[in-house]
Amino acid sequence: MPLQALQVLERKIERQIRLFELRNRALGRKLERKIATQRQRIEETFDAQKKKFESRIRRFEERKGFRIDDEFRFFRSWIEKPLSIGAVTPSGRLLARTMADYVDPQSLGPIIELGPGTGPVTEALVARGIDPARLVLVEFDPTFCRLLRKRYPTATVVQGDAYRLRALLKEMLATPAAAIVSGLPLFNKPLKMRLRLLFEAFSIMLPGAPFVQFTYGAYSPIPRALSNVKAQASERIWANIPPARVWVYRKP
Repeated sequence: MPLQALQVLERKIERQIRLFELRNRALGRKLERKIATQRQRIEETFDAQKKKFESRIRRFEERKGFRIDDEFRFFRSWIEKPLSIGAVTPSGRLLARTMADYVDPQSLGPIIELGPGTGPVTEALVARGIDPARLVLVEFDPTFCRLLRKRYPTATVVQGDAYRLRALLKEMLATPAAAIVSGLPLFNKPLKMRLRLLFEAFSIMLPGAPFVQFTYGAYSPIPRALSNVKAQASERIWANIPPARVWVYRKP
């Protein structure tokens, strides 16, 4: 084929490629607009249902003089932020007690709790013999923070993102932590974030101190094959709703 004919063919191919790219971008923008519209409709419907639910609770409280308990508080926050809360009800007493049992009240240093919510594990830690003044409670939800400050006035309540643990607490801890107890929904986060949280926790803890984590899952939220992490698990706690298990991680 003569050179001139090849050049003509090349220009035709280039025009076809540009036309294809233009059509592809147009289809992409159209799809993005459809997705955004559907997302907005879903969010509007969700917000309307949430407002209706909260309005019914308020009317019930006013009519009956009923003070909402922790389950209602927890459910309301779960409705608003289901991925960050990760549970519909607070941890049961047996689960909370099992988590607290892995913390030695005679150890030295602060005890950090991540995602305490309404405080069932906090209550179990205090019942275990831990002075509330030693507790550092890291909670993202401002409503729960206000509740925790009222219930445990001598504890240190920190409102913030527990997945940025070292930056959040580096100016606050005078000594390394004796234990970290976590109620965070780890399986809602990518593995990379879970590992970063664990190793940031190890960096602010005493050597060999426990990182106590519960899960509803069938397996460990931190891979057990890690050579630099020692893991142990409790028996499955069938009495909890839903059934749960406690995992304890230590840096050898």
